[in-house]
Amino acid sequence: MEKPALATVAAASAVTTAGDFVELPATVSHGPLRIEYRWVNETSLDAPIAVFLHEGLGSVAMWRDWPQVLCERLGMRGLVYSRPGYGLSTPRAHDMKWPVDFMTAQARDILPALLDALNVEMQERKRMWVIGHSDGGSIALLYAALYPEALAGAVVIAPHVFVEDISVESIAQTKRLYETTNLRDKLARYHADVDSAFYGWNDIWLNPAFRQWTIATELASIRQPLLAVQAHDDNYGTMAQIDTIAARVPHARLVKLDAGGHSPHRDAPEKLNEAIEAFVLGSVGR
Repeated sequence: MEKPALATVAAASAVTTAGDFVELPATVSHGPLRIEYRWVNETSLDAPIAVFLHEGLGSVAMWRDWPQVLCERLGMRGLVYSRPGYGLSTPRAHDMKWPVDFMTAQARDILPALLDALNVEMQERKRMWVIGHSDGGSIALLYAALYPEALAGAVVIAPHVFVEDISVESIAQTKRLYETTNLRDKLARYHADVDSAFYGWNDIWLNPAFRQWTIATELASIRQPLLAVQAHDDNYGTMAQIDTIAARVPHARLVKLDAGGHSPHRDAPEKLNEAIEAFVLGSVGR
């Protein structure tokens, strides 16, 4: 595991203090990748792992201190990483478009390969929780469905199970803001190649072919504890998202927040942390 070249750090400007990096070999679904990651409570080797899966424009740096705060409450060791195309991980080539099933590829291929590269053994994975936000929540659901024996449970925050008009309308508005305001400069603090990160996410969500995307059928394979959280004032999705989860996964627990927007870990952290702590520690204690 190597540190980034000085040129890479310089190109990233003030994105973040460079963390660690791991190389993933090429497979049939992707070329060789360099993944930025950071451990939280790294020395707590006996503690269960919580893997944090970021939103569509997220990264290691954009989580800020929330993974640390939550891991302290849960007594866990945390793994935070930037997906390919985000943060300081391998950027998306500007002529490359994410496929409609890009989140399935992240759950099926990238996350297991990362865990392998970091020597996370199967016994550790069986005690592992995946905690995902927005697109990361969808990836967490897919991982839980694809590998039901390779985790202890999942927490998903403002996940997407299918495409709603409100999501597309808000994402189109975000594109207008990115191209006409200082939003690009703000996001550049979190990504070495901000245009790669932004348009990879924006282009697929605004692709007409993506309107038919859904993972509702896959949810029925989830067997481990599952907590789904949604705020009523989320402008990227409605309660129909987590209600669909409950219909497909009867044992899922839903938490509906009065307020918290699309990012409750930022806008309503105490209520969110309380809900996650009660659910996770209650599930572990059963």
